[in-house]
Amino acid sequence: MAAASLAPRALYQEVAELVRQRIFRRELEPGSWIDEMKLAEEYGISRTPLREALKVLAAEGLVTMKVRRGAYVTEVSESDLSDVYHLLSLLESDAAGVVAERATAAQLKELQELHEELEAASGNRDRFFALNERFHMRLLEIAGNRWRDQMVADLRKVMKLNRHNSLLKSGRIQESLKEHRAIMRALAKRDRAAAMQKMQEHFSNGLEAAA
Repeated sequence: MAAASLAPRALYQEVAELVRQRIFRRELEPGSWIDEMKLAEEYGISRTPLREALKVLAAEGLVTMKVRRGAYVTEVSESDLSDVYHLLSLLESDAAGVVAERATAAQLKELQELHEELEAASGNRDRFFALNERFHMRLLEIAGNRWRDQMVADLRKVMKLNRHNSLLKSGRIQESLKEHRAIMRALAKRDRAAAMQKMQEHFSNGLEAAA
C-alpha cells in the first residue's frame, strides 16, 4: 500500500526534472508557453502528474502560472537578476565565513581539489559550469545549514534562466577563476572577513558580467 501511494509523487518529481532540464537547455525558452498536452503526450503520461510537476517548477520560480492562460517559462528581468545575485552574495559569503572558521583540514583539501579541477576545465565551458556549481554547493554543505542550502539551490535555478549567463562573456571564466583563487587563499588562511569579502566580490563581478 505504501509503495503504491509513493508512485504518483515519484512520477511528478521525475517529470519536473525532465522539464527543468529542458528549460536549462533552452529547449523551452524564457517567456514561452508550455504546451501541456504536447508534453504529456511526449512523456506518455496524463496531464495530472504534469500539472503537479509544473507546480513544483512554479514554486522554484522557473515557471509562471497565468490565470486562464496556462504555464510559461519565467522571464528574468534585470531587476530580478540583481535581486537573485544580491541574495546569493549574502548567503554564500556567510557560508564562506563559516567555512573559513570551522572547516576541517580534509574539507579544505576537498575544496582545493575541486578548485584545481575547475582550473583544468577552463577550456571546456560545460564542464566548467558543472564544476563551478559543484564547488559552490560543496562549500555550502561544509558550512552546514540546510535552510541556506535550499534557498541557494532555488536561487541558482532562477539564475540559470538568464539568457546571457555571466560566464559566457569573453574573459569571464578567467576572471572567475582569479576570484576563486582569492576565495581559496582566504579560506586557507582561516580569514573569515576576507573569505566573506572575496565571495561578495565574486558575485558582484558576476552580476556585472551578466547584466
